[in-house]
Amino acid sequence: MKKMKKLVAMLLTVSCLGMALSGCGSKDGKKFTVGFDAEYPPYGYMDESGNYTGFDLELAEEVCKLRGWELVKQPIVWDSKDNELNSNSIDCIWNGFTINGRENDYEWSVPYVDNSQVIVVSRKSGINDLKGLAGKTVGVQAASAALDVLKDEEGQKALADTFGKLQEFGDYNTAFVELQAGSIDALAMDIGVAKYQIKSRGDEFKILDEHLNAEQYGVGFKKGNTELRDQVNESLKELKKNGKFDELAKKYELSDMVCLTE
Repeated sequence: MKKMKKLVAMLLTVSCLGMALSGCGSKDGKKFTVGFDAEYPPYGYMDESGNYTGFDLELAEEVCKLRGWELVKQPIVWDSKDNELNSNSIDCIWNGFTINGRENDYEWSVPYVDNSQVIVVSRKSGINDLKGLAGKTVGVQAASAALDVLKDEEGQKALADTFGKLQEFGDYNTAFVELQAGSIDALAMDIGVAKYQIKSRGDEFKILDEHLNAEQYGVGFKKGNTELRDQVNESLKELKKNGKFDELAKKYELSDMVCLTE
């Protein structure tokens, strides 16, 4: 009887080892680790239940369902995103990630959302156009596309040079608190995030009609990782075809910004 028990135990051990080597329970053994900014709604954020969610994360979940992968949601410090990617701590950067100006820095998925950089101000500020920012303190997220635009000679550096100060923040939740308190006069940010923040905070803020630029979002992969990029592209197009992509875009009120085609 003892020999039989030992044999069963050995067989179970071998079986479990085989499952581990084949991928820890996922269909093809792949964990897909997505790096994202956890304070960047509606693309990635923590909901009231303490769960990470958002348009991009739900989209990543659907890709994983199609491919039989296990999704790992990895919140990152945004200005450390390249270190995370290059050290293989994450498989991709997927969180309202701007392609424009970074075309040669990553392997990019197909663009899936059209976006613009805009300025948000308090309705009581008296600021109604970009010229009104002269001498003002303007907030922006560190390592963001908005910051890139404001530092780019071919972008809006000339405008930024008129500011009294360009102040960087780690996240836009903190920046909005400062804007509400009057510590800063304006915020430069993505239009999708701006709309979400304004909707969640009431009618206290507005977006200036003049935009800083227009851009597109994509999923960024490590240079040379074309295989994973192509797999995600194939899945994104399938999600567009079967209607799931548009369903999620509608849920997060991004339908008018979608640029993905089948």
